[in-house]
Amino acid sequence: MLLFLVLALVLTAIFIGGMQRALSGGWSDVVRPLVADYVDRLTAEIGSPPDPARAQALVQRMPIAIRIEGPVVQYDSHPDLHKFGAAWQAEHRSRRDDEANSGWWLRTRTTADGHRITFGLGGAAWQQQPRAIGWITLALLLLATAMAYHYVRRLFRPLDDIRAGALRFGQGEFGTPIPLRRDDELGQLAQQVNTMASSLHDKLDAKRGLLLAISHELRSPLTRARLNAELVDEGAPRDALLRDLAQMRDLITDLLESERLASGHNALQREPTSINGLVSELVAQQFAQAAIDLQLDATLPEILIDRVRLRLALRNLLDNALRHGASQAPPQLVTERRDDEILISVRDFGLGVADEHLRQLAQAFYRADAARGRSTGGVGLGLYLCRLVAQAHGGTLE
Repeated sequence: MLLFLVLALVLTAIFIGGMQRALSGGWSDVVRPLVADYVDRLTAEIGSPPDPARAQALVQRMPIAIRIEGPVVQYDSHPDLHKFGAAWQAEHRSRRDDEANSGWWLRTRTTADGHRITFGLGGAAWQQQPRAIGWITLALLLLATAMAYHYVRRLFRPLDDIRAGALRFGQGEFGTPIPLRRDDELGQLAQQVNTMASSLHDKLDAKRGLLLAISHELRSPLTRARLNAELVDEGAPRDALLRDLAQMRDLITDLLESERLASGHNALQREPTSINGLVSELVAQQFAQAAIDLQLDATLPEILIDRVRLRLALRNLLDNALRHGASQAPPQLVTERRDDEILISVRDFGLGVADEHLRQLAQAFYRADAARGRSTGGVGLGLYLCRLVAQAHGGTLE
């Protein structure tokens, strides 16, 4: 819209400037000598010394203003009008006489007896008319600009709907399609985006259903395999088999939990909970043998959260911190209040992660090490679950 307005102003300025330049040159060459000759005739008719009665008769007969200054006669037909003429003369006094008299509305002649006669265009109504026309023109231009802006905003309103719909679809909210306001190219684009979103939603639902079905079906064979492994004689092979089965069980549990959390806050079972109490309980029950530096803000209030899901997220974060940085220094867990938000930070003092991997760490099954060695962690669902838990509570994971 700003570009449109600038273009309109530039075109208007070029057109007006060009037309003025084209007309002023030709008209000035023709009219200037005619006006000069006519002013000379008017001066001769007033006489020398000037006769105020003749000057008044000219003013009554024609729309002109006359001012006479001299040693004998002092006359001014329009005192208020000539105030502006005096200011104009003072502004142009430094120029040559022929330049100062180049304007069509003001001419000055000096008589033989030393009187100075100034001619101008008289009539206040005539002089105010161009100003009124200018203000009316400006008002019409502003009105036309406002109408054009309103029309352009209405014309591109479907783009706002498409942008809002794309944001909703990107966040997994497929329940509200993009409204179809018109049957033109933008309306067709909105319809195509809706179709694409519906197809994507169907594919995600199919993937989620398949994943849930496979996970549920795998639980029974895993339970039987674990029971059979318990019957094997004790030793290193039995321990390794039980570890593998436990890892598979945890993987299936994480997959099921991630699919439940994919529906957002609807999957949560909220209850008033003390964050500090939840953290202390988790550390005492599952990390009693580990050295963890707790820095808890005692002013935190109870809030409505899902204890089980938040406990799961904190456990995964502490597991990662102990796995990757416990050899350097004990990990830190800090709770604090910032404005109307509660911040939970888990810090380890390990080697860190390269910058190119940071943005992808919370994606499902992403691992910074492609080899996926057992000694370096799980299969890449821990931080993904943490992100889902944070988002389900209306927060973020960084």
